[in-house]
Amino acid sequence: MSTAVEEPVTLGTKANKVCPVNLTEKAASEVKRIAADQAAATPLYLRVRVVGGGCSGFQHKLDLDETVNEKLDELFEAHGVNIVVDKRSLLYLEGVTVDFHDDLNKRGFSVSNPHAKTTCGCGSSFSM
Repeated sequence: MSTAVEEPVTLGTKANKVCPVNLTEKAASEVKRIAADQAAATPLYLRVRVVGGGCSGFQHKLDLDETVNEKLDELFEAHGVNIVVDKRSLLYLEGVTVDFHDDLNKRGFSVSNPHAKTTCGCGSSFSM
């Protein structure tokens, strides 16, 4: 009895695409750790997107996703992590940095968007 390993989806040629999201090595390491803890049968992708909401109008959203839609998504790679961005969110994510903090006062992911004009008081939403 052999165990089949599902290969990650390849949309176009990743080598020719520049990832709009700067994923730090620390963030990549944490994404890999979380994905390994979930022990999914299929590959997991870091989905980075922008959704409407919050005080200022937009919010960054990070998820682990098992699916990639060839018509709606772009696939990138950074530090060994497959990153999926829907084409609509690509407009807002150019130059964004995703980092991970594990400090005494702060633990978790942060998203820094150089194109955000304003952010709300709690820092969870932004406007462009």
